[in-house]
Amino acid sequence: MRKSMLMAATIVAAGFTTTAFAADLTVGVSWSNFQEERWKTDEAAIKEALDAAGAEYVSADAQSSSAKQLSDIESLIAQGVDALIVLAQDTQAVIPAVQAAADEEIPVIAYDRLIEDDRAFYLTFDNVEVGRMQARAVFEAQPTGNYVMIKGSPTDPNADFLRGGQQEVLQAAIDAGDITIVGEAYTDGWLPANAQRNMEQILTEADNNVDAVVASNDGTAGGVVAALTAQGMQGIPVSGQDGDHAALNRVAQGTQTVSVWKDARELGKNAAKIAVSLANGTAPTDIEDAVKFTTPGGNEMDAVFLKPVPVTADNLSVVVDAGWITQEALCQGVENGPAPCN
Repeated sequence: MRKSMLMAATIVAAGFTTTAFAADLTVGVSWSNFQEERWKTDEAAIKEALDAAGAEYVSADAQSSSAKQLSDIESLIAQGVDALIVLAQDTQAVIPAVQAAADEEIPVIAYDRLIEDDRAFYLTFDNVEVGRMQARAVFEAQPTGNYVMIKGSPTDPNADFLRGGQQEVLQAAIDAGDITIVGEAYTDGWLPANAQRNMEQILTEADNNVDAVVASNDGTAGGVVAALTAQGMQGIPVSGQDGDHAALNRVAQGTQTVSVWKDARELGKNAAKIAVSLANGTAPTDIEDAVKFTTPGGNEMDAVFLKPVPVTADNLSVVVDAGWITQEALCQGVENGPAPCN
């Protein structure tokens, strides 16, 4: 019997709260990579919440390698972790690691990215709605013309969740002939350099006849804006998500239309709380705000979905007011921009 099960029994007998026993817990986190700015914010939030609960944090960086992620998780299990938080590099390739954790009765949280396995607990933002928010903002700015769709990684189900939400918003205009999608590409590894290459190729093929770009996150948006800027096309509508500081600065400058802000601090805090609860024997169905979610592969998972916020030039102050970014960082290089950069 694992120590988490023994603790759960003790908690029930003694009537103490789960956090009283968090000091005996170790939570392992397997990160797909640290190449994107936001994961450092997520990590800080997880660490802070675990520290407040008295639990220990250990982690590994898979460096965008599915094979390394499997060995990383094996190592975390060998270290005796009581719960695992996994940012999956590949939704299918990581499943053997879930099996290994299940064999040791270690709960697994699929963090922000889906793992196609009903033994994992899924924690993310509503990514279909994120896609809708991206497309709405771009469509409001440019309701007609030639659109380019820069998608996320083909190994990340979020890429298709986002794309589905985007299509919902744009479909009527496409059917009416108001919008034509002239280019569409997945972005391997969500890497900005890959997004930039994809955008450059599409611009060449379309002879620069592009009016708007729906990019699926801020990293890919950065690659898109770089490609557009090289052609003197900066300023056409471009979407993103994550609230990366560079992206919010682009919104202030007018080279990005929207960054759908998913407050990584809330995601990290919730992941830590859920990890401690599951490690202490709480049933997944008893986690606060848990719902049932059916995956594209037909698996029914317990899940918690947090609410995103679209940030545009009209509400930039919200991220400063929330302490997400300083006014100085937001407004760097901006003159006579939107509030609070005016």
